[in-house]
Amino acid sequence: MIVWQYIFFTGTFLFFFNYIGYAVIVYFFNKIGAVYKAVNTGNFYPSVSFIVAAYNEEDIIEQKILNTLKLKYPESKIEFIFITDGSADNTASVIQKYPFIKLLHQPERKGKSAALNRAVAAAQNDILIMSDANTFLNVDAIKYIASHYEDSKVGGVAGEKRVIQPEGDEGNVGNREGLYWKYESFLKKIDSDFYSVVGAAGELFSVRRALYEPVDSAVILDDFIISLKTAQKGYRIMYEPRAYATEFASVSIEDERKRKIRIAAGGFQAIKMLASLFKFWKHPRLTFLYVCHRVMRWCTSPLCLILVFISNLAIIIKGGGYFYIICFLMQVVFYFTAFASSYIPSNSKLKPLKAAGYFVFMNVSVIQGFFRFVSKQQASTWEKVKRAPLKTDV
Repeated sequence: MIVWQYIFFTGTFLFFFNYIGYAVIVYFFNKIGAVYKAVNTGNFYPSVSFIVAAYNEEDIIEQKILNTLKLKYPESKIEFIFITDGSADNTASVIQKYPFIKLLHQPERKGKSAALNRAVAAAQNDILIMSDANTFLNVDAIKYIASHYEDSKVGGVAGEKRVIQPEGDEGNVGNREGLYWKYESFLKKIDSDFYSVVGAAGELFSVRRALYEPVDSAVILDDFIISLKTAQKGYRIMYEPRAYATEFASVSIEDERKRKIRIAAGGFQAIKMLASLFKFWKHPRLTFLYVCHRVMRWCTSPLCLILVFISNLAIIIKGGGYFYIICFLMQVVFYFTAFASSYIPSNSKLKPLKAAGYFVFMNVSVIQGFFRFVSKQQASTWEKVKRAPLKTDV
């Protein structure tokens, strides 16, 4: 009984600490002034290289280019590099119609990491800004990102990712993913104020060219590795919500599952590759944020959900009191709600309950990603998911 109780309470504590507790602690320290203040006047315009890696994006690439034309930044301070390695459609042909873009193309597909390495080697400017081909930026995004580099301690900047729901969204994937990214954006904001963002999203992120390390072609989450290796060097990764990339969610839950499993497998790979980040005496704040926000999310939380449920049931079988019975019933109701959430109509007043389903879906995907990682079945090349077309008036 005592062993099961220990497992139950330890698992419950770790789970709530990961999703709520650590954020409360960081938020508290930020409020009392224990933050790193950045220099940012908003009027700093360093030279930047805007890089877009596009693989078989002929359906969306012209919209991406037109969105790029709207970006407000001094023309003499920015260069545009689009790399289309491996594309077998008309992506490169469309880009060639726009002479202001430097096009890099080779027939071999070696993955996004290799493409980024080639693009960075061709870049001429001090600041690198990366954006996905299927996302569209607000007109002042480059300005807001670049302004952070006035502070010499800033090594990179993470923009905000915004997910919107397409028409005919199966199971409200966009609605639920959008809610998740609002939560993630809040965590990135408090992480950045406390010290640094721990992992930028590939939809929109930036790094100093001098700090960029070529990424191994086997890397799954290139954006995560690039940003954290920059932070390891003692530089901060800032979060800039005024620079945002907008995209539609996956059109189906199955497409979203593929994406989540890939991200989880990449997360476990990153933990192995970034083992030196556990040396908390070298960078205590960064390690604290990294472990609480990322490592526990991937390694601890899904396991805790399983152990808490099993230990709770074992305690009841061994004669546990009403407290354990109530806790167990709460879990049963939660998982039943998660299962039933896919049947809730999108226009129902019960729509918020769909969040339970997405939460369980994410944690199951992490477990699947772990087995994908240990079995070495996750390729570094990206299998595109289906997304609805997005208007560029963002």
